[in-house]
Amino acid sequence: MGWEALEQWGDGVVRGERLTGGVGVNQVWSMRVNGHPAVGRLGRRSDADLAWETGLLRHLHREGMPVPEPIPTTDGRYFADGLVVMTYVDGRPPETRADWRRVADTVRRLHRLTHGWPQRPGWRSSTDLLHAETGTRIDLGVMPPEGVVRCRAAWARLVGRRTCVVHGDLNPGNIRMTAEGVALIDWDESHVDVPDLDLALPHNAAGLDDDAYDTAAQAHAAWEAAVCWDPSGTDQFAVKRLAEIRAV
Repeated sequence: MGWEALEQWGDGVVRGERLTGGVGVNQVWSMRVNGHPAVGRLGRRSDADLAWETGLLRHLHREGMPVPEPIPTTDGRYFADGLVVMTYVDGRPPETRADWRRVADTVRRLHRLTHGWPQRPGWRSSTDLLHAETGTRIDLGVMPPEGVVRCRAAWARLVGRRTCVVHGDLNPGNIRMTAEGVALIDWDESHVDVPDLDLALPHNAAGLDDDAYDTAAQAHAAWEAAVCWDPSGTDQFAVKRLAEIRAV
């Protein structure tokens, strides 16, 4: 249906301008809902996928984490025809070591609040991919075989760890330092995995020892290489990330 679905949020919705987030995956626009700033995201995720994501955000909001809160339609649904409308989170990206330590504390809280959370529909964890070939945006079949071996060797170091929800894309653009605390936005890559994937932070803000940091950094590089790889092998970010993973 496209943006016509906005009608289901009532007459008090005004769409503003397109934002840079979600390029290639979603259309993300600024808007106002009943006079309040908001963000609308239109994509092709399934209803089950969006139910998982909006349910997670509502859970974290109830627990006091400053996250984008899904705004319901006039009949009480939290998404419609691929469209999600969420509260706008203002703030700045992390800049200092102290900022990143606060980010690490917030990420660990996310992990504590979601132990045992069900997997996002259609997704696979890093350790699932030791045996599976595909999962949502990942298709190991299009990667160089030697690269797959290196990615799987990095993920094999995570076997046996307890799982939880990971944000999955903790770059500075997805983090807001606010008066209420550290807010994490853009949960499009969130899924259930081992917490290590979120903990290879700048300045080693999570305080990992050398071996734990190396494990997390290698697993995260492997994940980003696999997620971003395209069949032509020309995605330079993916190529760079793959090059960071040690040969077996």
